[in-house]
Amino acid sequence: MKKNIRLALALLAALLLTGCELPHPPSETSGEAISGEAITPQSKDPSKARPENNQNDPNLPPQDGMKRSLLTNEWVDESIVETRPIAVIIPNEVHAVPHCNLSEASILYEARVEGNMTRMMAIYEDWQSIKKIGNVRSIRSYFVYWALEWDSIIVHYGGPYFVYDLLNEETTEHVDGMYDTAAFYRSADRDAPHNAYTSGAAIIAACKKSDISLSYRGLTEPEHFLFAEPGTTNTLSQYGDAVVDGSYVDMTASYPLTRCYFQYNDRDGLYYRYQYLSGDTDGPHVDGVTGEQLSFSNLLVQRVKQEDIGNGYLAMQCHDTTRDGYFFTKGKGIHVTWKKEGDYGATKFYDDNGEEIRLNNGKTMILIIRDTDNFTYR
Repeated sequence: MKKNIRLALALLAALLLTGCELPHPPSETSGEAISGEAITPQSKDPSKARPENNQNDPNLPPQDGMKRSLLTNEWVDESIVETRPIAVIIPNEVHAVPHCNLSEASILYEARVEGNMTRMMAIYEDWQSIKKIGNVRSIRSYFVYWALEWDSIIVHYGGPYFVYDLLNEETTEHVDGMYDTAAFYRSADRDAPHNAYTSGAAIIAACKKSDISLSYRGLTEPEHFLFAEPGTTNTLSQYGDAVVDGSYVDMTASYPLTRCYFQYNDRDGLYYRYQYLSGDTDGPHVDGVTGEQLSFSNLLVQRVKQEDIGNGYLAMQCHDTTRDGYFFTKGKGIHVTWKKEGDYGATKFYDDNGEEIRLNNGKTMILIIRDTDNFTYR
């Protein structure tokens, strides 16, 4: 009997010892070259989780020390809410993909540049620990105006000479790869100019060197977007017959070289982005580091007045009160108008009753098109 007990105890001890050995979590790519393969994200350490609050009250944070994001209205750490976002200029052409950590951006803009190409501007709020961001390209004046309304620190790699009149204004703060060379590096996996990258740590160092504050400066409106009331979802049903089907949104007619489109997934309520870049194949727009397909809770199509200012460069009228667009969420859409009346003033979107629209919580994609361009939805 005693022999059996000793044997059972020995077996139990062996199980406990082997059961305590945990596999090491996967690490993010540390080299400068990337591939298109998906990288398994690291798991969060459960020992660092904050105590949970009442999960039944949408007005209370799920954990202590959290606040509503100014960009997505989701609960995030209060330190993120109190830190200025960065606005990173990202190319979008066959030689520039896959992108690195683009899926981490909270707001994503896309607009034409010269030659019918498009360029994107990614607004990141939780950016300080990101190890690889990019690739990064040159900026245009209209992206500066959209970045200012978030009080963003602008991250770019040069730009045409005329954009520096705006970039060099006293309140415009930016990290420029042409001058802040220590904040960027070039990878070996692709040719210049599509291989310039930065990181959260490098941007922090550049800001410290240039005396750029990471805290909001009080120049922007405290509330940029309106969101659905806590605990509710804006299905657009309140608009009745004015609602259009919007489970598929195709921007090919407006972006002839990017040819991006979005498909709504009613299981998770998100729009998933696909694109068919010139010279590439049609397929999901996937982040080269996280392996995630880009997805959004809200799509805003914004028509603007556009002019050719010579040498193929474009000017877009970002300040306006007369243009329109569309808002898509939860597989439906409505016609909207928009207004922006100051450099740091938010672009506000309104329904046809003149009331400001309410977005659903989550990421938003803003698609800028010429007021003469078309797109399709169904």
